[in-house]
Amino acid sequence: MNYSMKKLAFLPIFFMMLFFNSCQEEGIEIVQENEQEAIVANSPVANLISRTATFDGSFDNIIDGASCMSIQLPVTVFVNGLEIIVDSEEDFEVIEAIFDELDDDDDSIEIVFPIVIVLSNYDEIVIENQDQLEEFIESCSDDGEDDDIECVDFIYPLTYSVFDTDDNVINTVTINNDEDMYDFIQEIDENDIIALNFPVTLEFSDGEQVIANNVQELEDILESAVDFCDEDDDNDYCDDDFDLESLNEILLDCPWVVHTVYRDNQNATDVYAQYVLLFEEDDIVRARRRNGEIVNGTWNTEETDNGVVINLNFDTIGDFTLTWNVCELGDHRIKLYTPNPNGNVVNHIVLIKNCDIVFEHNIDRIENILKECLWRVHRLRVDGIDHEEQYIGTPLKFEDNNVVKLRIDGEFVQGTWEIIPAGPGFALQMSFDNRPNLNLTWFITELENDEIELVNQNSEMKLRRVCPDTDDDVVYINQTLVEGTWVVAYFEEDGIDDTADFNDFVLDFLASRRVYVQGNSQGFAGSWMSYRNDDGHLKLALNFMDHDIFYELNNRWKILEINDTRIELVDFSSTGEIEKKLVLERN
Repeated sequence: MNYSMKKLAFLPIFFMMLFFNSCQEEGIEIVQENEQEAIVANSPVANLISRTATFDGSFDNIIDGASCMSIQLPVTVFVNGLEIIVDSEEDFEVIEAIFDELDDDDDSIEIVFPIVIVLSNYDEIVIENQDQLEEFIESCSDDGEDDDIECVDFIYPLTYSVFDTDDNVINTVTINNDEDMYDFIQEIDENDIIALNFPVTLEFSDGEQVIANNVQELEDILESAVDFCDEDDDNDYCDDDFDLESLNEILLDCPWVVHTVYRDNQNATDVYAQYVLLFEEDDIVRARRRNGEIVNGTWNTEETDNGVVINLNFDTIGDFTLTWNVCELGDHRIKLYTPNPNGNVVNHIVLIKNCDIVFEHNIDRIENILKECLWRVHRLRVDGIDHEEQYIGTPLKFEDNNVVKLRIDGEFVQGTWEIIPAGPGFALQMSFDNRPNLNLTWFITELENDEIELVNQNSEMKLRRVCPDTDDDVVYINQTLVEGTWVVAYFEEDGIDDTADFNDFVLDFLASRRVYVQGNSQGFAGSWMSYRNDDGHLKLALNFMDHDIFYELNNRWKILEINDTRIELVDFSSTGEIEKKLVLERN
């Protein structure tokens, strides 16, 4: 872009009004007004404007480590050997998550060339290899910082007035973005006559908008923005812009779930995952173990030469008791770390905010959670033997008056249940006739709205909630299945077509989750249930126990396709290969 700016031999002022008498030949009278409005080349305000409009290249420092330039998206990179196509700034968080996954590995990022880089003056240059890129990276300052002002922005459009000495008129130039502004200011020289038309609105990084009514006010505003915020130009992608006040505010906002724990370079996540921390006023922090036990501790934050830190102290959770640097602070995620003297990270904790968690459990709350929906048996291991296949498609239904129901062989089996105190936590007791693998005192080790984990000596059980009426896709599946009858149109196992084994059989799915099979001079019942798995896949669980050849259909099938007349299902082997295929068609 090239703005034509005419020059006068000598004019000490910028803004002028032109008055002509009746004879043009008698000359031009220049009347001085608002001398302070002049924008002079290389003046303090011109330099501040240029720095504010300079292209900021720090947003992608996790890739190039250089704030004075950026890589034009999309770009393909290999992060620790994993290919990532970066086509938006959100993908930088994906790279950071991969880096954060392990702190004792050597993180690496390789860029697929050629690429296009954008310099601070908005020039675009094609880079063919890493050596060429390094030359531009080295041109940045050693600590990654640049001279741009990122903490305030102009609100566009705005206009300049430019005096044209050829036509004796004042032209107006409209500026629509930072690039226009940068180019315009760069082209000013000492003889140019320009004025910025006030008022001008600017917005600071905290969202506050301010108005400059003249050059001096503009200069003061831009000068105040130089150190207004942390521009994160130090190539430490782990460093977010926050202070002590914002840290305290976010910590106190909601409960925090422990996601990852490393202590002394050892992965302790299995020990502490799903612990919940509740930060309270008066320096009190409470930790809830997975079994519901509450452990009290203390916390406080402070500013140090190494940034903001949080001090945690628990008498019985030594791995949390430490002075933690706050590496990353977001609305929903906090990462804490402590380095050893050589700078390597040896301890870190990742916390995820969850405002939906009710921190403190009690018997009434646990009972209400269990009675809200159905609960399918995801895992059941008793004395080292797996039993969950017996309960495919047969969820538990906890009801009032301590009644619990289970569908076995197509029929409801009724038992009793109760939540009782158990040491520092709680336990679930169930009693069913002929169901010894359920009739244990199950100590609750993890209780969330969607999942419950229970243990008893050498036995463990995991229940997952199923609320069929709240998922539109599941509602459609259930409505489709109960309308009319169905036949096995295709069945394949290990590549062998066994469809003929199911000829002449008709399946009738009932709303009670009983499925009745009739044909070949016999009739029997099984159980069924549709639901959405944790990975988002829709499932159809079928359980015919040991009835005839239908036991081969006992499975938690993944639904590949469903419409009003056809359902296609598959089952995968442990290696991820399709092991079984089942197609049902309306009769």
